[in-house]
Amino acid sequence: MKIQDQEVKQKLIHRLRRIAGQLRGVETMVADERDCQEIMQQMISMNSAMQAASRLFMQQYATTCLMETRELSNSEMRLKHEKMIAEMLALFGKTP
Repeated sequence: MKIQDQEVKQKLIHRLRRIAGQLRGVETMVADERDCQEIMQQMISMNSAMQAASRLFMQQYATTCLMETRELSNSEMRLKHEKMIAEMLALFGKTP
């Protein structure tokens, strides 16, 4: 899959770089034997950031890849596709 929307692509890259920075920060915290509660808070923050990046990617995937594979001239079919995408994103939000 190629991300066609350059704005979404840049947002995703920015989020992933921020997550990578958080990961390096947690690694340093562990090496420095920082307080467990501080480390856990940063890990929870990283998890939330990764979920947000994953949702952004999934939304882009759904709209770009899945929607382009179907005939969109039929409004009923388009509504079914949009419902499917909404359901996918709702399920994705439930993952740990």
